[in-house]
Order: sequence, then structure tokens, then C-alpha cells
Amino acid sequence: MIGALRRWAERHTEQSRYSPVGIAFHWIMAFLVLAQLLIGWYASLLPSGGDKLLTYQAHSAVGLPILLLAIGRLFWRMIIPGPVNDADRGGWQTQAAYLTHYLFYICFFGLPLSGWVMWSALGEPAPLRLAGVIPWPTLPLHSLSTEAQYRLLAAAEETHHILILLLVALIPLHVGAALKHHFWDRHDVLRGMLPEVPDWEDPRGGSKHRPREAGLPQQ
Repeated sequence: MIGALRRWAERHTEQSRYSPVGIAFHWIMAFLVLAQLLIGWYASLLPSGGDKLLTYQAHSAVGLPILLLAIGRLFWRMIIPGPVNDADRGGWQTQAAYLTHYLFYICFFGLPLSGWVMWSALGEPAPLRLAGVIPWPTLPLHSLSTEAQYRLLAAAEETHHILILLLVALIPLHVGAALKHHFWDRHDVLRGMLPEVPDWEDPRGGSKHRPREAGLPQQ
């Protein structure tokens, strides 16, 4: 089965494109992460009470799918390698791109997990539900002492806040790099992560994509 999946994905990666599954993972997670940042920011502005708790419940309902999608995306990348595109030319930009992706994965796993710990420590404030529908268990922290639970809660909160700041810094860097590759370098990085459409320069669908040559003006 894995061999069949790889052969199917190669039809896309051979054209320097991500597979439709990889594209779906990327854009669904991008939407959920942006929604999480907005919901979390809004919740932080609310006074303590029922509205704040409901907003945090919505926050957790979105965070749990991000955790599952991160697991699925990592597994998919392990069995289906991404395409080799214009950005894979070596040098500091390629290394920076790899580092950025590793840091994104740390956020994708660390934020939901630390939030799960926060929700479970010292007793759950309300039931956890995946996507607001499917019941989700809390972590079995009740056997720990109250002092240990407080320490775990404090560590989870600090980790959560640090990873939020990291994510907020990574997103504009990632978007800015993608736009630079597309509009300045004329690389195929962004094209490979967008739905496949015929090249606008060629009605027959043939690409006239030409990466920018270093030091040479473009006509």
C-alpha cells in the first residue's frame, strides 16, 4: 500500500509539486493555527467567568485537531518525501528553511500538548472535546500531589507562552520567504503548494517557469 501511495505521489513530486494530501495538510493546519491565535488572543482579553471558559473550550476544541493533524502530517512526510524544488539548492536559505520547518513541528506538537497538560492539571475546568464534539480524556495527573500539579501547570503555561511567541515570529518569516521565492527569485516553491492549474503563460498547461539567475537582470 505504501508503495502504491509513493507511486501516486511521485506523479506530483516529479513536477516539483507537493501531493494533494500534503497540500491539504498544509492549508488546513495553516487555517487552524491562525484561528487558534485569534481565539487565544480574544480569550486573554476576557475577564474571568463563563465567557472566558467557553472561549478556552473553543480554543481546546481547535487545538486537539492540530495535534492529530501534526501526527498525520509527520507520518505522511516520513512515507512520502516532499518534492525537490528550486529552494533545495543548498546554502543558508535552504538550511534556514529546514530549521523553520523543524521549529514549526515543535510548535504544532508542543502547543497542544502543553495546553492539554494545563487543562488537566488541578482538575479539568470543563470537559474536553475534539472539534467540540468528540469527548477527549484529560491526562491522569490527579494522582500527583497538589504541589507537583502546580509546578506542572506553571511549566506548561510557560512552555505554551514561549511557543506562542515562537509561532508568531515564524509565521511572517515563513510567509515572507515564500513570497520572496515566488516573486523575486521566481522559484517554484509556492506554486508547488497551491492547487494545480495550467500555467497562465501557456494555455496548453506547459510551464515557462524560469528561476531568476543571480546577478542577471530579468527581461
